[in-house]
Order: sequence, then C-alpha cells, then structure tokens
Amino acid sequence: MGKGPWHPWRVLRDHYGDVVVSCRYGLPDRIMGLQLDDRIWLSRILTQAERRCTLTHELVHRERGPVPLDPIAAAREERVVEEISARRLITVDALVDGLRWTRQPRELAERLWVDEPTLDVRLSTLGDIEAAEVSELLRDDCLWTP
Repeated sequence: MGKGPWHPWRVLRDHYGDVVVSCRYGLPDRIMGLQLDDRIWLSRILTQAERRCTLTHELVHRERGPVPLDPIAAAREERVVEEISARRLITVDALVDGLRWTRQPRELAERLWVDEPTLDVRLSTLGDIEAAEVSELLRDDCLWTP
C-alpha cells in the first residue's frame, strides 16, 4: 500500500467503497468491531487509536474470508489476523522511532497511534531478523533488550 503509515480509512475508501462503517452503536462487552456483508461496526466507545486498529483488523478479516466455524481454527485465524494487523500498523522503522522516544508501553502505543494490545502483538511476534534489526538500530541505546 505504499510508503508511510498504514491508513485503514484510506484503504477502506480506495478498495472497499461498497462497505459502510458505523461507529454509532455500543457493541457487546469486549467486542470492539464486527462485520457482516457490506457493513463494519466499530464500538462507539473506542478511542481513535482503537478505531484505527479495529478497522484494520476487520479489513484483514475481509481479505482473508470467513472465520472458520471450528473453535480451534477460529482462534488460530484470530491470531493470524491480529499479527497481520499489527504488522501493517507498526513497521519496524516506526517501532524503532517510537522506542527511541519511550519504553513505556502506553506512551509507545500512543506515539505509534495504536492501542496497547496491538503493540503487544507486534512486539511478541517480531521475527528473529526484525528483532536483530531493531537491536542494531538501537544498539547505542542501552535500554533496549529484544
């Protein structure tokens, strides 16, 4: 989708013009977003960063197709979607830039314009090469540990 930060609203406009997104309704507890047919609902109580992350998550579901009915396969699919979403929202370069600014998860998430769960997923799924790249780029910064 080009250089620069991932913009789910732009992707929605450019690639999913038939999809209507609503942020008007409260959703059940712990449900931040859901979709059906040509609609995506984002809970009205979400912050801007949470809306950005949740919309990205729902767009990835749209790309990948229906969630399997089998609970084990569905849980696996959710993990895959979470990782893809986190990777789109947080590039290695953005992560390094953020880590130069702060090591506090809440502050780092805010700087990266994501919610903390998305940051947690991105950090926990850094590949070996990515972790080495982050370490190399932060090598003069004594606070970084992969």
